[in-house]
This record gives sequence, C-alpha cells and structure tokens, in this order.
Amino acid sequence: MIRLGAGRSLAGIVAVGAHCDDIAIGAGGTLLTMCLARPGIRVDALVLSGGGTEREQEERAALAAFCPEAELHLTVLKLPDGRIPVHWDEAKVAVEELRAQTDPDLILAPRTDDAHQDHRGLARLIPTAFRDHLVLGYEIVKWDGDLGRPAAYQPLSPEIAERKVRLLQEHYPSQRQRPWYDREAFLGLARIRGIECHARYAEAFAVTKLALDLGD
Repeated sequence: MIRLGAGRSLAGIVAVGAHCDDIAIGAGGTLLTMCLARPGIRVDALVLSGGGTEREQEERAALAAFCPEAELHLTVLKLPDGRIPVHWDEAKVAVEELRAQTDPDLILAPRTDDAHQDHRGLARLIPTAFRDHLVLGYEIVKWDGDLGRPAAYQPLSPEIAERKVRLLQEHYPSQRQRPWYDREAFLGLARIRGIECHARYAEAFAVTKLALDLGD
C-alpha cells in the first residue's frame, strides 16, 4: 500500500460537524495524531448544533483535549438537531464565514453519502465554499448501518486509539446512554479499518476528489 504524507508543512486544519461529538467520533484519532506531531497547528472547528447547551461545554472541553497544543478556534451554533436541511441558508452562511477566516490544508467533514440528513447536508455544503481543498469525509457508526468502503486511511497507534476512546467516554457524558456509544463499538471499528490498511487501528475516510503531484 502506497502511503502519502503531508510532512510538517501542514499548517492548518478545518474540522466540521453537524453535532457536538461528530468530529471526535469520526476523526478524533486523526486530530490527535496531527496535533501531537505539529505543535501549534491551527485548527478551525465548526459545529452546527448544540450551542448554548451542556453539549457545547462538552464539545469545547473535548476538542481542547483532542487538539493538544494546537491553536484551536471553535464555533458552536444553535441550529436544531435533525433539522439542518431546512436551515440550509444559515448553515451555508456559517460555512462561508468559516471559509473567509481560514485557508486550510485539510478539511475533516462528514461523508456526502452519510445516512443522517444533518451529516449529509453539511458535507454537501463544504465544497461550495472550500472549492480547492482536500476534504476527507469521516464516518460515524450508528443505527442506520451506512458504513461503506472507504478510500483513505489514517493508521492509529494503539496508544492513540485507546486515548481517543478514553476521551470520548470522558468528555461526552450526555451520550453514554446511547446503545452504540461504547468502547467496543469505537475500538472495534478502528480495528476493522486497521485490518484494511495493514495497521493495528485506523480511521477511514471517503475522498470525493484528490489531485496528485507525483512528479517530484
């Protein structure tokens, strides 16, 4: 398997989620890996729902832990959970405002074919504002059973995989009652994705469009 790396030139990341905990579930291990390797990296994060509630407080503490030593800028809006498609204009304005304040090297976002309407709606907004950026679409395990065949993988060390699961359990107490929100689910999916890329653990991503420069 060919591995392509960004080196240490990676200067900025955008991470977006429809709900508090989406980013951490889908790409928490990747954020930990990148931030630990590049102290001081800028991370701009946008979450469309949960603002003004206990979930916003959970998200702020969680992303601070998932982005150690990073320059983190987080915005949490108050769009209603499960209704983001009918709040399209507000979501689009938020994404465009995010684009106006940053020019990242990488974007972590939901998959465009995610079964959840909020995830899918946000994913489809991203390329309307970030037109020339690498977007990795993360996956979120859930009842819908919409996990597919990803195209890109970020291997996770056992230490990072365990740290991700611990932080998810520690920082999102409001979600612990969900039947799928447990160590076995998170670590089990990471193990399966690791098998697929010859690693112990991994996070997997969909890639809609990728330009290569293999001449050097």
